[in-house]
Formats: sequence, structure tokens, C-alpha cells
Amino acid sequence: MEELDSAGKVKERKQKVYQVNFRNGATYAKLVEVNGRPPAETDLKKQAENESNARQMTGNSRSNTGGNRENFLTPEIVARFDFTLVGQTNFNGRATYQIAFQPKNPAPPGHHMIDRLLDRISGMVLIDAQEFEIARAEIHLGSEVNLLGGVVGSLKKLVYTMTCTRMDEGLWFKTSSFGDFEGRKLIDATRIKTSSQAVNFRPLL
Repeated sequence: MEELDSAGKVKERKQKVYQVNFRNGATYAKLVEVNGRPPAETDLKKQAENESNARQMTGNSRSNTGGNRENFLTPEIVARFDFTLVGQTNFNGRATYQIAFQPKNPAPPGHHMIDRLLDRISGMVLIDAQEFEIARAEIHLGSEVNLLGGVVGSLKKLVYTMTCTRMDEGLWFKTSSFGDFEGRKLIDATRIKTSSQAVNFRPLL
């Protein structure tokens, strides 16, 4: 993750390594390294705060971090979008459906901060034609989103891509992602770039 200043120079860079386990249909992530060193107590506390904030934004009060990522794509969230089948293509040697999505107009009622964000999100997903899993997703923000009326800040730009890969066992994992976020935090302009890569998959003993 890189945080840039207003001139586009890197203000802070962090490289984090997680150990991710997949059990009973859910993933469990454990922070094991930050910039080549074991995580400090502040890093672990920050991770817990981020997970708590994510639950508040989505209205999910459960403390089980393993379920948050899998249950984020709920029927309620899917119902906020219109989907259009663009065509069929090939991705990583597998046939996929190319589907565009955009927010419904008018937007359904929203009760959480994430709803206001979703009402401005659009993009494209590739769905595996055989197993109906997401192979790739590309999303972007159409217009600025204020956080708590603009008092806390605002999000002006969001570009995010995610690629998932099928393992031999028939399981699908997010293997890479890239994000570019730009906005305002209180009175300071900020820009954050993130990238992730998953490697070294092996079965648990």
C-alpha cells in the first residue's frame, strides 16, 4: 500500500503479508508481517479497527472476520444494481460471461454508508461459464461520495480490479488486486494505491 501526497510523491509505503486459511467455505486472514518484520501491536490493533469499520459500513455486526468477505455480496447488495450481459469471452483458458453492472435508478433505500458508495459504483465482471464464480472484476466510482456529510472526508476517485483463480481442488481464490483511491481526509487531500498478490497455496494438514 502506498499513500501519496498532493504532489504525487510517496508519503508512506507499507508491505503486509497475511496468512490466509480457507475453512468451511470462509477465509480467515492473519497478519504475519509488516515491511519484513513481525507486526507490532499497533498494526494488529489497526487491523481489528479496519475490520470493525467494515462491519459498521455494511451493517454486519458479527465479529467473525472469516465471514465478512464471503457475505459482502449479499442479495440486498446485488439488488442495488442492474446487470447487462455484454457477451462471452475467454479468461485464463476458461470460458466466461462478460457482464456490465450499474446502480439502479432510482436507487433503493439505503441505511448504511456503504449504500451511498454502491449507488455510485459501476463496472464489469467476468463470470466463469461452468462454475459461475467471479474470475475478474473491474469497478470504478462515477461521482464523489461524502463521508458523514463531508465532515470526515470524501472519496473522489475509486478504481479497483480483482482477479480470482481456480485451484485444482475446484476452489476459487482472489489471487491479485489493484486499487487507486483519491479523496479528502478531514482537510487533507490524500491518495492511496494498493496492490495484493496471493501465492504459495497448499492444503492444511
